Amino acid sequence: MTTSSVAAPDAPAKSRGGARVAVQKFGTFLSGMVMPNIAIFIAWGIITAFFIETGWTPVGILGGFGETGGVANVGLVGPILTYLIPLAIAIQGGRMVYETRGAVVGSIMTMGVIIGANGTTMILGAMICGPLGAYLIKQVDKLWDGKIKPGFEMLVNNYAAGILGFGLAMAGFFWLAPLFKLIAEGLGDAVNFLVQHSLLPLASVIIEPAKVFFLNNAINHGVLDQLGAQQVQESGKSILFLLEANPGPGLGILLAFTFFGVGIARSTAPGAIIIQFLGGIHEIYFPYVLQKPVLFIAVILGGATGVATNVAFHSGLVAPASPGSIFAVLGATAKDSFLGVILSVVLSAAVSFAVASFFLIATRKRDLANGGGDMSAAMAKLQANKGRDVNAATSGLLGTNSPANEEEAEASLGGVGSATTATATRVQNLVFACDAGMGSSAMGASVLRNKIKKAGIEGVTVSNKAIANLSGDEDLIITQEELTDRAKQKNPNAQHVSVGNFMNAPQYDEVVEQLKNQ
Repeated sequence: MTTSSVAAPDAPAKSRGGARVAVQKFGTFLSGMVMPNIAIFIAWGIITAFFIETGWTPVGILGGFGETGGVANVGLVGPILTYLIPLAIAIQGGRMVYETRGAVVGSIMTMGVIIGANGTTMILGAMICGPLGAYLIKQVDKLWDGKIKPGFEMLVNNYAAGILGFGLAMAGFFWLAPLFKLIAEGLGDAVNFLVQHSLLPLASVIIEPAKVFFLNNAINHGVLDQLGAQQVQESGKSILFLLEANPGPGLGILLAFTFFGVGIARSTAPGAIIIQFLGGIHEIYFPYVLQKPVLFIAVILGGATGVATNVAFHSGLVAPASPGSIFAVLGATAKDSFLGVILSVVLSAAVSFAVASFFLIATRKRDLANGGGDMSAAMAKLQANKGRDVNAATSGLLGTNSPANEEEAEASLGGVGSATTATATRVQNLVFACDAGMGSSAMGASVLRNKIKKAGIEGVTVSNKAIANLSGDEDLIITQEELTDRAKQKNPNAQHVSVGNFMNAPQYDEVVEQLKNQ
C-alpha cells in the first residue's frame, strides 16, 4: 500500500497539525462519554423546567422544595444531577477504555468522588475517574494475564476489581474530591467574574473558531456542561448552554452565501440552512467559513452578539441543546428567557450575515475570476497554505498509482491535491465518520446511501460512526477534510475519502463510480 500526498513545507506546520489532531481526539473522547447520555440531560432539563419552585408547574415532591409529612422533599432534580449523570458518564468512559470491567471499576471510583465532593456536581470528576479507573484495572489484569490456574479466573478477577475499586473509592473520596471541587469552584468563579463584568461575550473569540476546526467538544463537554448544570441547580437556568449551541452565527454565514456567494457554495447554501438551523448539524457551515478565513470575523462577532444579548436579558437554558437546532434550543429555554434567547439567535444571525455579506461582496469579482469560487479548490488552497495534507481527493479511487491516473483524478476534482492509496480490496463496508458519529456522518451516509441505491448497486453497506469507534474492518471511510488524519490513524489500511461539502461533494459520485466498476 502506497501513499502520495501534498508535502508540508515545514516542520512547525506539521506540529501544529499534530496538536490540532491531538486536541480533536481529546474532544472526541469527552464527547464519546457525554453524547450517549444526552437523553439524561434532556430528561433532567424537562423535569427541572416543569417542577422546580420557579418552573412551569412547581411540584415540591418532584422539584425538591418544601416538605411532605414533615420531611424535606429531595425531589428528582438534585439526585439526577448529583448521582445519575456523573455515574452514567463514568460508566460510558470506563467502557470506552476497558469495556464492562472498566465501566464497573470506573463507576466505583467516581462514586467516591461524588460523595466526597459533598453536593458539588462532579461531571468533571466523572470524566476523569471513569476512564482512569478503567485504565488502572486494565493494567492490573495484565499483571497475571495467562497466569491464573483454570477454575480460579472468576475469583481472581472479581476480587481484583473489588479490592482495586475499594482503594480507588477511598482515593476519590479523600484526595480527588477536594481537588475537583476546588477546580469546579474556580471555573465557576471565573465564569461569574466574566458575567459580572460583562466580559462573557469575549468567550466567542475562542469558541467560534474552535467550532469550525472541530475542537468544540473539548470546550463544550469538558467545561460548559459541567458549569451549566451547576448553574441550573442554583438558579434554574444557565447561559453557558448557549455559548456553543446558538445556531445564529452559522445561519448568518449561510444566508450570506445564499445571497452573495458564488459557485457551488451559493447553490448549496439554501439546503445547508435547513440542515444547520432546523436539524442542528452545525458542521454543515464549517467548510463555508474555511473557504474564506476572513469569515471567522463574522462568526466571532455574531457569537459575541448572541452572548451579549443573553447577558443583557439574563436568559438561559435549563439543559444542553443537542443537537444545536432552533427546536432544541427553544425546547430547553427557561420559561422567563424566551425573549432573550430568540433575540440572541436573531441578532447573532443578523450580525454574522451583515459582516459575511460585506466580505463576500468585496471579493465577489475576484472569486468569479478564480473559477467561480469553487469551495473544494479554495479549501485545498487554504489547507496547503497552512502546511497540512489536504487529502481532499479520494484515496483508493484511482485504480492505479500511475502519474497519468493521479493527474486525471486531480483534474476531475478541480485541481485539489490528492492523497492516493491504491488497493484492490472490494468495497463492501463503507463508513461515513465524524466527530461524534451522529450529526454530519448520519447526513452524509444518508446522501451517499441514496446515490448508491439509485445507481442500482447492491452488496454495499453504508453506515455512520464516530471516528473513535472505527473498528478497522472498514473498506472505505469518508470524512470531512479536517478529520481525515484521525480516521487514518484509526484504520490506515482502508481507502479514505475526504470531502469539504457534506451535501453535494463531487467525491460521492467518484465513490459511486468505483462501486459500479468493481
